[in-house]
Amino acid sequence: MKVLIITYYWPPAGGSGVQRWLKFVKYLQGFDIEPIVYTVDNANYPKEDASLVNEIPKDVTILKQPIWEPTDVLFWKKKNQQKKDISNSTNSGFLSFIRGNFFIPDPKIFWVKPSVKFLNQFLKEKPVDVVISTGPPHSMHLIAKKISQKNNIKWLADFRDPWSDLYYNKEFNQLSFAKKRNIALENSVFNSTDCLLTVSNTLKMEFTNKTKRVEVITNGFDDEVATKNIVRLDKKFTISYIGLLPKQSNPKLLFTVLQKLCLEDAIFKNDLQLNFIGDISDEVKKEIEFNNLIDNTEFKGYVSHREAIVYQKKAQVLLLLIPNVKKSEGILTGKLFEYLTAKRPILALGPEKADLSEILENTNAGVVVGFNNEVKLTSEIKKLYQQYKEGSLQVNSKNVEQYHRINLTGQLAIILKSMKS
Repeated sequence: MKVLIITYYWPPAGGSGVQRWLKFVKYLQGFDIEPIVYTVDNANYPKEDASLVNEIPKDVTILKQPIWEPTDVLFWKKKNQQKKDISNSTNSGFLSFIRGNFFIPDPKIFWVKPSVKFLNQFLKEKPVDVVISTGPPHSMHLIAKKISQKNNIKWLADFRDPWSDLYYNKEFNQLSFAKKRNIALENSVFNSTDCLLTVSNTLKMEFTNKTKRVEVITNGFDDEVATKNIVRLDKKFTISYIGLLPKQSNPKLLFTVLQKLCLEDAIFKNDLQLNFIGDISDEVKKEIEFNNLIDNTEFKGYVSHREAIVYQKKAQVLLLLIPNVKKSEGILTGKLFEYLTAKRPILALGPEKADLSEILENTNAGVVVGFNNEVKLTSEIKKLYQQYKEGSLQVNSKNVEQYHRINLTGQLAIILKSMKS
């Protein structure tokens, strides 16, 4: 069985967007499925991680075509891409307005037409059984829709995030015509795809009445989390966040609580260290300063995937933040599943009754505190700190292996084989 995977994010892209389909491709051949990847040739990725190139199977066919991105001109220059703080990418006012109203559904829309032409020609000579698209960027789905219809191929559309309901869309200040256009394109995908794949049960419920078939495969972890090096825990009471931190996830309540605890207990203040590894929104930094926590905070900036795993394993407490937005119940950050394997206590801020809370409860890996529950947050931090002082701060997680990428790929293989004409 052969599948064509259309993805914008592919090594050397860094960040979370590349992980899902890189790992599926890594393991699909073990399930008698041959993946062919179609991606961009000259992408201006905001972050790169060259080490991920080594995870691409050597015998996998990779098709690449150039892309013209208006963001090259409007938002950042390629030479500065590694310096760009993408956590603030929707803070630019006028440019965000241009992005949201004239590049629908996203700036990759200009890649659709040349990609369809190229892939139609390719498929004449080398047909596949299923075409797969993964978004965001959701323009990938528009490519897949056209070639699926033209070549009569089954189509699986993978929604790693919602489309019109994506939480940062409101930052674009879309006018009525843009919103209608965006929703129309989204509905055209819902109406055409043979199967819609997504990452959480809440999102599945949201999509179920919009399309004919919806399946769930969460994100997961892979073998690199099992580092052979001995990782020693931080000496300080570290609360570490690893990954992109946009303003929508700014944990104002956490900083308020920590400031109060520092004022109450000088020893706690001396022991406390906040670590932020990755792109951090300026609004988060301002909130830390406002709460007089600068001396207790370190910003490490963007690091490679393997370095990020080391930071996860040595943290006393891992901080997981869900964006405080409408429909946050269905958000499962990819970092969650690597956090699970670090075997460090997870302190999450988010909706208390949601996919995240169910997973943490089933794996015994941590706790979710509601966005505004100051009493519970204070209690949980005090409990974690007390265990730290006693030398007993640990977690006995369970049921984690189900999220290994090879097991998730097995689930994907079952879905794909069920779609084969």
